[in-house]
Amino acid sequence: MSGVFEQVIQILVEEILKQPYFIIGITVAVGYIILRKKWYEVLSGFIRAVVGYMILQVGSGGLGGIASPFINGLQSLGSGLHTTVLLDTYMTQATIEQWVGGLVSAVYIVLISAFIMNILLVRLSKITKMRAVFTTGHVQMQQAFLGFYIIAWGFHIVFPTTTIPTYVYVVAGLILGLYWAVGGNLTLKPAQELTDGAGFAIAHQQMFSIAVLDIIGTKAQKSGKKIKKLENMKFPGWLSIFNDSMVATTFIMTLFFGTIALIVQIANPEYWISVTPVLDKISGYQQNTFFYVFKLIFQFAVYLAVLQLGVRTFVTELTQAFQGISEKLLPNAVPAVDCAVAYGFGSQNAVTFGFIAGALGQIVATGILLATGGFNMGILVVTMFVPIFFDNATIGVFANTKLGVVGTFVAPFINGVLQIVLSAFWANTYGLTSGLIDGVAEGAGAWMAMNDWITIWPVFGLIIRYLPVVGAGLVIVILIAIPQIQYYFGHKKEDREDYWLQVNDWEAYKAKHITPYVVAE
Repeated sequence: MSGVFEQVIQILVEEILKQPYFIIGITVAVGYIILRKKWYEVLSGFIRAVVGYMILQVGSGGLGGIASPFINGLQSLGSGLHTTVLLDTYMTQATIEQWVGGLVSAVYIVLISAFIMNILLVRLSKITKMRAVFTTGHVQMQQAFLGFYIIAWGFHIVFPTTTIPTYVYVVAGLILGLYWAVGGNLTLKPAQELTDGAGFAIAHQQMFSIAVLDIIGTKAQKSGKKIKKLENMKFPGWLSIFNDSMVATTFIMTLFFGTIALIVQIANPEYWISVTPVLDKISGYQQNTFFYVFKLIFQFAVYLAVLQLGVRTFVTELTQAFQGISEKLLPNAVPAVDCAVAYGFGSQNAVTFGFIAGALGQIVATGILLATGGFNMGILVVTMFVPIFFDNATIGVFANTKLGVVGTFVAPFINGVLQIVLSAFWANTYGLTSGLIDGVAEGAGAWMAMNDWITIWPVFGLIIRYLPVVGAGLVIVILIAIPQIQYYFGHKKEDREDYWLQVNDWEAYKAKHITPYVVAE
């Protein structure tokens, strides 16, 4: 690969594909141009989309910053296990970058080819039945690295290596592009139900779990089972303060983070002294731990509100603009966006409760891990904020939509347990229990402990491992078949064409196919 070509690819990936706000802004501008909007409306839409998405990123990043001191505090308590695996999307990408070494640029090619394939599959939607264009650039990058690694492992490639057969890249690009198109397509109907027709799907790390929740929830609806959603809960008397999501979030996070802070303070009192900031550099006054912890807790509610503001700012622009793209370039298409966009719809408390339930599931599983010596593998799994929050909060939001209060707690709790248990198993199976430093396997390993990457993707790798060529073909056939099954078996034969109404006329689809909830009193 020539130096100039490599630079061009790197600029394309780093400056455009990895920056979702840029992709969103360009999408809005192109859509408005197709709709023949005036130049200043195109410019205004571009700015609102970019700024709105940046606001969402500020909220997301702020939430991670708030949680870090508490998670790090728990990690400071230590354990007797000899191998550490970090559950984090960015750490997983960084770890795999170490292992693939000089092949990093080739992974960029896999990403670009997969994205092009996603667009082609949607362009041929009448044949493929796929309708979602994956637009979450930073997530695509993370998935390109782990997806490439899993496929290469399936073909018995041992890292580190300097050469990989071309067919490995081809298969990785095919499967990744199909996964983006199929996964986003699976979330379209659940996202439309959540938002009452806002016109987007989800492009993140738990798309298949959202689809599973939709299937279970649809059966519950059709059975006539009474469902109480979080937004239907009204507290009486003084408890009415919890009808305000901001108050409820702050109160719950005070209990949750406050308990963690207290445990860390008792077990390792030096920790909080080391992290609390110096407020006055002249006098050397260091902030009191009590006030520092409460500031962090209140900021959690602030950043959640900021995130939701970002959602409201750009979603309207995106969905309106995509109408033009859908009409002229990609018929029947919708944009698939970051899971955090879902947090602006439904019950705001579902975000908090999903996060808490998932965290409790992780705590239970971690206790089992410690009691069993890392499941007899000597592995200590250390969770980071991204999987514990974004995976479980997203599952909580969609569980509440379909299964109410009970689902909002049960589904994320189960996912939290699986995040710990399966991540330890898969990191050990795939050889990611350590990094690679100066050619030597050492340091902490990592695994992307998000639902799709602890369930379906590792299975893809195993299928290819034991049936190399046939297995790769089988995975591709399974992915191609999923939207066909959605289309041909999702409705009665006479209503089959209503599949497209999910995109083109949600109100008509909802009136005909969505069973009203029986609300529990």
